[in-house]
This record gives sequence, structure tokens and C-alpha cells, in this order.
Amino acid sequence: MPLVEITLWPGRPAAVKERIMEEVTEAVSRSSGAPPAAVEIIIREVAKTDWGCGGKPYSKTHPDAGKEQGDQ
Repeated sequence: MPLVEITLWPGRPAAVKERIMEEVTEAVSRSSGAPPAAVEIIIREVAKTDWGCGGKPYSKTHPDAGKEQGDQ
């Protein structure tokens, strides 16, 4: 059973996350030969205050990053 973990900033609507799951499932199934029903997807949402790069949280270094996708 392939397991795919995806980490995103919070804020995307449920319909967008569902579309991500569908499209990733299709790609993994096609490339691995696993049936779609065997592909598992976990989406984790991590706040920009808890996600850092270069020793600083994204909430300070990239406060507007992702807003076009609905991220907070």
C-alpha cells in the first residue's frame, strides 16, 4: 500500500484537498501499479508560525506566501 504524506499551510478548502488526493492517487497508482483503493494520502496542515526556514518562521519571512491559494 503506497502511503503519501503531504504537508501544507492551513487554509485550503476541503474541495481543493479532495482534488489533491484524487490527482495524487491517480499519479501514484499509474506509476506504481498499485490499485487506487490501495493508495493512502495524509494531508497535514502546519501553521506558518510552526514552519521555518533559515531559523525563522514563514509567518515572518513570507507572510503573504500562499495567500492566493487560501493559505493563512
